[in-house]
Amino acid sequence: MLVRRKEGYAVARDGSPIYYRLSGNESSAKVPLAFTDGIGCDGYVWKYVERDLGADRRIVHWHYRGHGRTPVPRDRKRVSIADSADDLEAVLDAAGAARAVLLGHSMGVQVCLETFRRHRDRVAALILVCGSYGNPLRTFKGKDTLDVLLPYVSFAMRHAPSFVHRLYKSVLPTKLAFAIATRVEINPELARLEDFMPYLEHMARVDIGLFLEMLGYAGRHSAKEILPTVDVPTLIIAGEHDGFTPRDLSEEMQGAIAGSTLLVVEGGTHTAPIERPKLVNDAIAKFLERVA
Repeated sequence: MLVRRKEGYAVARDGSPIYYRLSGNESSAKVPLAFTDGIGCDGYVWKYVERDLGADRRIVHWHYRGHGRTPVPRDRKRVSIADSADDLEAVLDAAGAARAVLLGHSMGVQVCLETFRRHRDRVAALILVCGSYGNPLRTFKGKDTLDVLLPYVSFAMRHAPSFVHRLYKSVLPTKLAFAIATRVEINPELARLEDFMPYLEHMARVDIGLFLEMLGYAGRHSAKEILPTVDVPTLIIAGEHDGFTPRDLSEEMQGAIAGSTLLVVEGGTHTAPIERPKLVNDAIAKFLERVA
């Protein structure tokens, strides 16, 4: 039986409500898949993964604090990677999933690895997509540009919040932003406007102050030291031309995680799952067969 939409709220350790949605094959006895987004995202990158794999398994998709349908937390400082890992545990509890295959994209890779560190017994396998084990602001385009710029952006936000909000919300959800993205990162020959615009539209609704707070935590976080301890089946997917989290980081993770498998998506960037969905989904399906 396919679940088209079943949703609810988990209760986090600090009492914050965390939105989650169930879909896929409700009657499947297989370990469910848990989608964990990148920062600023509410699921756009999983569009084709959910479509192609949902007939075979239950799928749990959740929203970070202040993202999508999850409200901003009472304590705006409670948006660290560790907080998100604990929120994922609460979501699995609410969804009735004793264990899950964790799929993380971008910052979601850090969250999945931190979940393994903090809640090892809940992790059946890892699928790490276009992400890094940590400190992502230091590796954008192979430089520390974002790490250097973040304090200045935060300063502007504190001193001219109205201006920053107007600029952010008026420019981001436009075709101009998509055109800029195709020049900076995504592959215009593979990514479609209708697949990427939901990301831009959602980003424009995210509280920018909360986003910057979360980005700062992500920039300071690292799970590098736990990579050699990962003892669950692991698939790592990298975009050949990913500028946000360059493929050499994925290659480093594969070298550190014993028995892990690496797929480099030819021509792919940071949004490889919507650029070459068949290649990515076929690799995930084969990996899940081996896990089973």
